[in-house]
Amino acid sequence: MVSSILHRATGIALSVGSLLVVWGLLALAGGEQSFDQFKSCAGSPLGLVLLVGWSWSLFYHLCNGIRHLLQDAGAGYEIVQFVRSSWLSAVGSIVLTVLVWAYVLTAGGAA
Repeated sequence: MVSSILHRATGIALSVGSLLVVWGLLALAGGEQSFDQFKSCAGSPLGLVLLVGWSWSLFYHLCNGIRHLLQDAGAGYEIVQFVRSSWLSAVGSIVLTVLVWAYVLTAGGAA
């Protein structure tokens, strides 16, 4: 039940968070000054929290979507498998988020 609610919530978060991506693209097209302003907002503590949260939403929605796809194929309908796959989606999304952000921060790619 929680995984289903989180799947819907992360889908909404991805839709709303896509506005940040659009803002970044518009700022990039607007020139150096507008992109510098975007980078300063995205690189602020609040901006980084929003970006990390958005990327976690992306990975959770991806992992849980794959889980639903496998269930649609007929796998994982027993309660034990259902609970295990829910936890695997949650943990997998956290691991993917940490790996991506560890790379971004060590490679100097964060705004």
